[in-house]
Amino acid sequence: MTDDTPHHHSHDGERWKHDGVRVIKGDQLDANTAQTPGMFRQAAINHARVGAQKIWAGTVTIQPDAKTGVHHHGALESVIYVVRGKARMRWGDHLEYVAEAGPGDFIFVPPYVPHQEINADPGAPLECVLVRSDNEAVVVNLTDVAPVEQPEEVYWVDPIHKAPE
Repeated sequence: MTDDTPHHHSHDGERWKHDGVRVIKGDQLDANTAQTPGMFRQAAINHARVGAQKIWAGTVTIQPDAKTGVHHHGALESVIYVVRGKARMRWGDHLEYVAEAGPGDFIFVPPYVPHQEINADPGAPLECVLVRSDNEAVVVNLTDVAPVEQPEEVYWVDPIHKAPE
């Protein structure tokens, strides 16, 4: 019986000591990452910090009643998990679409989608966890977007989950 799985014996017992699991403490995040006006991003996982090859992860905080500049993340896919607060996302060439998310909700942002995050709570910061599909933060800030006055509210409906009544 052959097995391609590496077998580790006692003589190489420390192999994973520094090349295995890493714990990045919440108070040791790196603010030296791409930023967008109106939000504060901090990197936890990226190539420079832990050698990540295929993902970037970190946090973002948006102050009460604040909104970010319009931006996209190039070819990267992004996932936003809302930890605390009320997120209002606007997206589209003229930010013509809007949806809201709260604690426990996930937001998926496909590649190249112009978007803006808004803290919809006037009394508390919006705190989220971000994960992107590459090891470095790509942020393209867009300064020439003219947002529509009244965006269309969008509720994403998949074949399993129906729209609320």
